[in-house]
Parts: sequence; structure tokens; C-alpha cells
Amino acid sequence: MEPIHPVGYSHPFIGASMQTTDNSPFSSASPQPDDFVENQLRIPLIEEQLQVGSQVVETGRVKLTKIVHQAPETVTIPLTREEYTIEHVPVNQYVDQPPAPRQQGDTMIYPVLKEVLVVQKRLMLIEEIYVTKHHTQHNETQTVLLRREEVTVERIPAPPERPV
Repeated sequence: MEPIHPVGYSHPFIGASMQTTDNSPFSSASPQPDDFVENQLRIPLIEEQLQVGSQVVETGRVKLTKIVHQAPETVTIPLTREEYTIEHVPVNQYVDQPPAPRQQGDTMIYPVLKEVLVVQKRLMLIEEIYVTKHHTQHNETQTVLLRREEVTVERIPAPPERPV
């Protein structure tokens, strides 16, 4: 009985070569004389590998439109204003050194000096200026223009596909 060989192959000593019917990379592998060792057929194995990728395809477009709406709105805003009261307070005292400005609560006191001619020259405090800060608050009504934006989206179909 004759031994069974794989389809498309024949025994090397009979003289036939490998026969395949497709054009795949596997059809180029034919047994070589070095492929036979001690009556065994050595068949090269080929492996296909898959490479997966992706590409960007335009599926559509969008058009954005922005609309700005304006509406006047009346608001009441509390405003603070500082006012100063200036008061001249006569002192008329002689001093040996000029006094430094000082603060009493919300009032800042600045000394005013003059030189007085006497038998000897001495400093005389003639007055102090009291500057008092007053806080007043009032409400003021103003009209301001507020803006609001609105965006609309319009879908544009993709152009027909072109052959690659």
C-alpha cells in the first residue's frame, strides 16, 4: 500500500513538486532537498499577521451661529462716599518741640506751628486742624445693559464618499 501524503505534495523521491491552486504566499513554499531528513518531509510554515488601523472619515459638518441678545435692566447699587469736615481749633501754647500728627478715632489732628519773635525764639502752637472722616451711604439707581449669548447648531450632511 502507498503512504498517504498531504494534498498538493508528493514524495520527493518520485520527482513531483508541490502543487497548489491559489495565489497565496503559501503557494511559493516548495520542498527543497535539504528539507528531507531520514525519510521525513520538512514543510516550512508561514504565518499571516493582521495589521489593524483606522482613518478619519468625515460624516458631516456643523455650522454654529452665535446671537447676542441685549436687554436693559435697572439695578440699585449701594455706594459709599467719604466726606471730610475740617475744623480749626485755636491752641496758642508755647511748645519746646513740634508735636507729631496724631489720630483720635476717625479724626486726624495736624499741628500748625509758627515762630514767634520774643526775647528768645520759641515754638508756639497756635492751632490744630481736626480732620474728621464721615461715612455716608445712599442708594443710586442705574440702568445697565446686560448681554446674553445664544448659539444655534445646524448639521450639514457629509459630502458623498470619494473612492480611496
